[in-house]
Amino acid sequence: MPLAFGPTDRGILPDRMIAALTSSGGIITAVPLADDQIQPASLDLRLGEIAFRVRASFLPGPRASVAQRIDSLKLHEIALGDGAVLETGCVYIVPLLESLALPADLGAAANPKSSTGRLDVFTRVIADGARSFDRIEPGYHGPLYLEISPRTFPVLVREGSRLSQMRFHRGRTVVAGEALTGLHASEGLVDDPDADLSEGVAVGVDLAGFGPDGLVGYRAKRHTGLIDVDRRARYEVADYWEPLRASRSRTLILDPDEFYILASKQAVTVPPDFAAEMVPFDPLVGEFRVHYAGFFDPGFGCDEAGGHGSRAVLEVRSHEVPFILEHGQTVGRLVYEHMLAQPDQLYGEGIGSNYQAQGLKLSKHFRP
Repeated sequence: MPLAFGPTDRGILPDRMIAALTSSGGIITAVPLADDQIQPASLDLRLGEIAFRVRASFLPGPRASVAQRIDSLKLHEIALGDGAVLETGCVYIVPLLESLALPADLGAAANPKSSTGRLDVFTRVIADGARSFDRIEPGYHGPLYLEISPRTFPVLVREGSRLSQMRFHRGRTVVAGEALTGLHASEGLVDDPDADLSEGVAVGVDLAGFGPDGLVGYRAKRHTGLIDVDRRARYEVADYWEPLRASRSRTLILDPDEFYILASKQAVTVPPDFAAEMVPFDPLVGEFRVHYAGFFDPGFGCDEAGGHGSRAVLEVRSHEVPFILEHGQTVGRLVYEHMLAQPDQLYGEGIGSNYQAQGLKLSKHFRP
């Protein structure tokens, strides 16, 4: 039975509506969905059976399909069935096992999964006729593809690996102005009495240090072994990462083209009726870029879902010149949106969530 909405129903679809959208044919799967594939406010997307190494990234534009562009740009094909290595510095396009037949009033947005971003694997979803990455227009009927470009570590992937996730929305319901001020007053979106709420909730970087040894982050090593994206707690941190300690000045100089994992100064809360996404606080700051992987699901950081004190993990890269970060410096803003309804299960609520109640935390692939 198709989903039915009232004329004023707007927001992000929760887990049960994503399941209903699948049952009604709005989400088409070449292989049945796995039991844990639907998250509180998103759907994990799975790689198909083949990857195409292409000469360059691209958008198909309104008059072309992704398949047509692949034919003109591909260098070779790689079978993913039993696993294949994707090398750093290369661009791959992989057809996904999920495709869409969205109703006219539903659109979608994609983002890398949290674990993908923390490995510095750059991913973007592409659709036929798309003018932008990671955005699917309402009413889209067609296949989905994932652009993958490992930046630091070579990765082992296979058919069914999940590197990206998708949200479905009816209209856009961003919380701003007085509504955001009221939500922060009632829920404490960040643990900062002087929170900056203009254009979203400002989030700063923590350079004071965590734990007795004052750990502030990690810098990725180069020329490491590969990482199997489907293996948890398999790899030694010291083989892939250099720990960074707090300095007396509580600053950190970012070396050009190095990859860092840092954490937010503020603890973050996403109430059950909302979802959030981090966006750059100022696009004119060109010296460094913070990549925000993954969405913040309903319940992230909430006490009732076991998330008290959850920080946002930041994936940071400087470009061209060294750049100094200072403790508390704003590096992003959390933008909150209404859920169309509260999900049946919140993030961290018995669903195997990896990053609830996190502080400074690497991806799930590394041993604690």
